[in-house]
Amino acid sequence: MKPLTQHTGIVVPLDRANVDTDVIIPKQFLKSIRRTGFGVNLFDEWRYLDHGEPGQDCSKRPVNQSFVLNRPDLKGASILLARANFGCGSSREHAPWALEQYGFRVLIASSFADIFFHNCFKNGLLPIVLGEADVERLFVAAQAAGALQLEVDLERQTVRTLDGAIEIGFDVDPFRKECLLNGFDDIALTLRQTETIRGFEQQHMARFPWLANPV
Repeated sequence: MKPLTQHTGIVVPLDRANVDTDVIIPKQFLKSIRRTGFGVNLFDEWRYLDHGEPGQDCSKRPVNQSFVLNRPDLKGASILLARANFGCGSSREHAPWALEQYGFRVLIASSFADIFFHNCFKNGLLPIVLGEADVERLFVAAQAAGALQLEVDLERQTVRTLDGAIEIGFDVDPFRKECLLNGFDDIALTLRQTETIRGFEQQHMARFPWLANPV
C-alpha cells in the first residue's frame, strides 16, 4: 500500500448526501474476478449516459457533461468532497477500490458509513470527517475557486487551502494514521510479525510433532 503523509490535490465537490456504494460502483461490475480496473466505472450511472457493463470500452461511451467528475478543469483530481453518510448501502470493498483506482487519495465528508470508512483505510484512502460547517466552507471555496486545491497533512492532521485562508484540523485513529503513514495494509502488518509467527510454529510443532504427519 502506498504511504500517505502529505497530499496536495484538486478537489471534486460532489454536493450530495447519502451516496451509496451501488452508485460508487454499480452492482454489475462486481462480477469481475479481478481486483483492478474499477476506476473507469466509478460513479458509472452518473458519469455516463448509457448502461455500463464490465469490459466495455468507456472511451466510446456518451459522457454526462453535467456530472461534476466530468468537468475538464477537474481532470486528475485526487480529493473528493461530499456530504453526510458517504459510502452507505452494501459493504462492498469494490467501492474504495474504484475510488483509489480512479486516483483519489483523500475523501472529505461530514460522516461516512462505518464499514466503508474502515475499508478506505485498508485500501490506502484517507477518509476525513469534518463538521458540517467546515464541509460547507470547503464547498463554498470550491465554487469560488473553480478548481480548488487542498493540502492535506496527515502528520499534522490538517486540511488547508493553498493560500492558507482555510485551515481545518481533523481527528484520525492513531493506529490507522500509523498504517497510512507507513503504507501498512493487513498483509504488511502480518509480515512484520514473521519471526514471531515462525517461533510459534516451531514451538507448536515441537509440542505436537504428529501434526506434521496426520493420519
